[in-house]
Amino acid sequence: MNLPNKLSLLRIILIPVTLVFMLPIKIYGFEPAAWNSFIADHGMLIAAVIFIIASLTDFFDGQIARRRNLITDLGKFLDSLADKVLIVSVLLAFIALGRISPWFVFIIVLREFMISGIRMIASAKGVVMAAKMIGKVKTTTQMIAVIYMMFEPTLLKIFGMDSHYPLQICAVTVIGDVLFIISVIMTVISGLDYLIKNKNYLTE
Repeated sequence: MNLPNKLSLLRIILIPVTLVFMLPIKIYGFEPAAWNSFIADHGMLIAAVIFIIASLTDFFDGQIARRRNLITDLGKFLDSLADKVLIVSVLLAFIALGRISPWFVFIIVLREFMISGIRMIASAKGVVMAAKMIGKVKTTTQMIAVIYMMFEPTLLKIFGMDSHYPLQICAVTVIGDVLFIISVIMTVISGLDYLIKNKNYLTE
């Protein structure tokens, strides 16, 4: 396995690590008070740092693959899979925390299933589809929105506000809402673009 593929795999491995620091542990009555208190106070900031590291691997794996001519079918698959699972997992965590509406996440997940379906049809015909530029823009807007929302509790602490979920409505959270809505809009646009440009796979 080459270096870009290892970076994509690392991004996948960092997903559960990120979630561990985002969500308090509540498993059939088991709730470690000390750990959950630590998560409530500092977990999201740690999760943000881990998420940023994971996001950077998305940039570097593509750069290295192109510069060293290490682009492979496995790399295209792992890169796309890692992006989708990373974003969707964190957004589901935000739903659990009451930060975002599940309807928006439903739109994002629906788009990803649709694109994955088209890629499966193309793969059956021997065509491996790499991520398009508009898809990369979509992923970038999603990552920016997620990173900002992860830093919201810290920003609220700086301004002397309550930083525990659910967060209060104020300028800090409104900015997060706007960034997230922009990412949803880009998700829809990129999905439609992908669908239109690959409609031949659906019209057979």
